[in-house]
Amino acid sequence: MENINNILDEAAGRERANMAPEVYAKCLSCIDLTSLNSTDTIAKITSMTNKVNSFKTTFPAYPQVAAICVYPNFASTVRENLKDKDVQIAVVGGVFPSSQSFLEVKVAECKMAVEQGANEVDVVLALNHFLAGQNELAAREISEIKKAIGAAHLKVILESGSINEPGQIYKASMLAMEAGAHFIKTSTGKTEPAATPEAAVVMCIAILDYFNKTGRKVGFKPAGGISTPEDVVKYFSIVQTILGDQWLHKKLFRIGASRLANSLLSLLENRDVSYF
Repeated sequence: MENINNILDEAAGRERANMAPEVYAKCLSCIDLTSLNSTDTIAKITSMTNKVNSFKTTFPAYPQVAAICVYPNFASTVRENLKDKDVQIAVVGGVFPSSQSFLEVKVAECKMAVEQGANEVDVVLALNHFLAGQNELAAREISEIKKAIGAAHLKVILESGSINEPGQIYKASMLAMEAGAHFIKTSTGKTEPAATPEAAVVMCIAILDYFNKTGRKVGFKPAGGISTPEDVVKYFSIVQTILGDQWLHKKLFRIGASRLANSLLSLLENRDVSYF
C-alpha cells in the first residue's frame, strides 16, 4: 500500500486550488441531505423534503443535492412528498448504527424500506463478525441484504474509526466491495472518531485496486463530522488525487452531512444562508 502521508501531502497541495465556487457547487450536488435523530417526526421529514422540492426555485444557479437520507420508517414520507425525481431516497438500514441484531431482522428492515420507496440503503458492516475474524459471515450479511433490496443501491458503512488499523480498513473495504457494495462509506457519525483523512486514503486505494482488478467502479462516501467547506474540500482532494476526476460526481462520490449544505451555500452566496 502506498504511503498514506505522501498521498495526504499530495492531496493537501490540491486543496488551495479546490477552494473555488465550482468545487463548492460540485460538492453540494454530492450531498446526502441527512436527518437521523431520535426526535425526527413525519412533519420534520416532510419539511426537509419540501425544502429540497423548492431548492431549484430558490437557488436556480446551483445544483440540487444528491439524496435525502432518513430512517427506514420515513422512506414513505419522502416518497410521498418528493417532487424532484433526480433526488434519491436513501435510508440507513440493517439496525443502524450498531448492526447488532439477527440477520433476518436486518434483511427484513432493508427490504421493507425499499418497498416503502427507498432506492438507496446504507448499512453498517457487521463488526461483531469482522472484528472476530469471521469475514465470511460479515460478507454473507452484505450479500443477503443486497439480494433483498433488488435494484436499490447498497452503501456499506465500515465504521472506520472502530476498525482503525489501515490494513484492516483496507480488508473491510475489499470485503464489502466483493460482497456487492455500490459504495463504501467511512462512518455512521454516531461514534468517535468518525471520518478521517487517513481512512479515506486507505478506502480510496482499495476502490482503485478493486477497479483495476474487476473493472467495476465503486463509490466513496465520507461521513461523520464533515460540516465545513474546508472539511469537504479535503475529502474531495483525496478522491481526486487517488481516483481522479472521473469519480467526482454524485454517482460515485457522496458526502454524508446535515450541516454542510448551508455552509456551502453561504460561501457561494457570500452571505449567511440557513435554508436547510
